[in-house]
Amino acid sequence: MRLAILAACSLSLSGVAFAEPIGGAEAKRAVFPPAKAEVAIVPVDFLTENDVKILKMVVAEQPYYGAVAVSPDEGLASEATVAAANHHDVTAASDAARAACEAKRKGKRPCEIVAHIRPAGWEPRPISLSADATKGLRDDYGTRGARALAVSALTGRWGLGKGEGAADAALSACAASGAQDCAIAVAD
Repeated sequence: MRLAILAACSLSLSGVAFAEPIGGAEAKRAVFPPAKAEVAIVPVDFLTENDVKILKMVVAEQPYYGAVAVSPDEGLASEATVAAANHHDVTAASDAARAACEAKRKGKRPCEIVAHIRPAGWEPRPISLSADATKGLRDDYGTRGARALAVSALTGRWGLGKGEGAADAALSACAASGAQDCAIAVAD
């Protein structure tokens, strides 16, 4: 079985909306540890018990937030099966996985999401960041001076900025990764 991992590709226009940035201390308390993720299987009529076991085993190693899309007519072991991982929420990951699956699908039925990849013990929180952005927030954001973290809701990419012009630096770092929808999510 071949799963294409699309950590930073999305053709959709929906995703995480960051209305107002929150402070670093609040963000650090709100995000989940960048540890092993859990896989939540979405009930569908075309996966076998064995497919579910394989899916859980293979996908559990992907960073949160993520999703897996499958072409129902082709099954789990097809070229159209796509996992999108390391997004800032499962909605953006689902959109990315579904779009990539649709681009490869040969069957008649549209692609469906069959699994979500979330942090262990997931529950809604005031902010959600990809596993990589969470690690960056915890390890590199710091506790003093001006600093900001920008994120791309569509792709899961992100960037940090520190010192004078921290927000502009964070937006530039995020955009330099190829994202075009960067916004400040955390700022001090």
